[in-house]
Amino acid sequence: MFKNLNQKNNDSIRVEKDSIGKKEIAADSYYGINTIRAQENFNISRQNIHPELVKAISMIKKAAALSNFELGLLDEIKKNAILEACDEMIDSNLAEKLELDAFQGGAGTSTNMMVNEVIANRALEIMGMQKGDYDIIHPNDDVNKGQSTNDVYPTALRIAVLKLLGPLTKSIAKLQEVLQVKEEEFSSIIKLGRTQLQDAVPITLGQEFSAYAEAVNRDRWRLYKITDRLKKINLGGTAIGTGLNTSHSYIFKIAKHLRNFTSLSLSHSENMIDITQNMDIFVEVSGLLKAASVNLNKIASDLRLLASGPTGGIGEIKLPAVQAGSSIMPGKVNPVICEMINQLSIEIICSDQAITMAARDGQLELNAFSPIIAQKLLNMLEMMKKAIDKFNNKCVKDIEVNSDKCKQILDNSLAIITSLVPYIGYEQASDLAKEAVNQDKKLIDFIKEKDIISNSKLDKILKLENMTSPGNNLSE
Repeated sequence: MFKNLNQKNNDSIRVEKDSIGKKEIAADSYYGINTIRAQENFNISRQNIHPELVKAISMIKKAAALSNFELGLLDEIKKNAILEACDEMIDSNLAEKLELDAFQGGAGTSTNMMVNEVIANRALEIMGMQKGDYDIIHPNDDVNKGQSTNDVYPTALRIAVLKLLGPLTKSIAKLQEVLQVKEEEFSSIIKLGRTQLQDAVPITLGQEFSAYAEAVNRDRWRLYKITDRLKKINLGGTAIGTGLNTSHSYIFKIAKHLRNFTSLSLSHSENMIDITQNMDIFVEVSGLLKAASVNLNKIASDLRLLASGPTGGIGEIKLPAVQAGSSIMPGKVNPVICEMINQLSIEIICSDQAITMAARDGQLELNAFSPIIAQKLLNMLEMMKKAIDKFNNKCVKDIEVNSDKCKQILDNSLAIITSLVPYIGYEQASDLAKEAVNQDKKLIDFIKEKDIISNSKLDKILKLENMTSPGNNLSE
């Protein structure tokens, strides 16, 4: 089964031709002339087409073969061989082995043609025929029957995105869950809040984690809601969405079979021309991933800052140590998982910009730049899922609090003076804070010395637990 996609060392060759001319190809190659030309033209990046896209295209080929058979347009022997080859493409790890640069001209034609050729040659092999016997099974006339790259590729990309969105949203939901566990675990830890990296009023560490959890929850919900719009497809629209060379029966059948093969509730768009030429749905998905990466970056940056030190920084929390941090400084441990998240965010934001520009630059009835949209978007989905899992398992779930440091920093700050403002006014509170600093005295002791408010009333006003929720610090 697909032992050699392109056997370089085989002495025997076959000759294939296209509208440009003829080309010698290794006889055992599953690739045909279109794939070989594309490999020669686009070998620039070391990045192959994403395997989920290949699998999605193979599902479409399977649905097309079954539909064409039911309509009497494909005989049973060909149909069975094509279906078996498609199943091997979908179920095996072959998709990861196909070699074709992701950055290619032609709106994905090279990708579609490669899948056509590999399936056709494998189907020929299944039938006991020689690869390249296209008069028996032809990549275009049989495997691609009733299709165009321009309806196959956008549909396949939607399927691939939906397949990767599911695991990603589950990982985001797990991160939210772990953050909520930390919210509860740290609910009694009162610490100094900070604005503009300067001392602010008290907050609990649990409240800080509650904000992280809520932000992640929004990301999960937004990505969940986008799935309905991704399920609109243009399959059957062929070249420009008008449905040339197809029938209503074919369009109905291929959608039905594709729903069964993908387990997705796909439906045809009422305007297949729109789906063929416009890529804004992928800009929308990319934008949501960018928003999620922004929130992840904020959380990771906060954790790095709160864990800074251990003696020369804030040091209010401890991140789990996962590897040595320096080749010269013994004992140094760096927040590498958070830094990985920071870099992921950079990559996601840059990819979103690329997708935006590629979608913007489509012209008339087709967008020629769908390959870069596919590569960037599918990589974003896969990378984010893996990164969140690492962030969750190697960082967030094992965060510990340094409660002594939290108390020390809070006790030495001027944050509590804000609670006196309703009683003595902003100006007098400001003067007291300044005077306490000048005399190098602890603020609460200095205020008691001034005897501005009775100690019993002051104890309630300045009770730290009362400063972290509305109204509790106000004395009746």
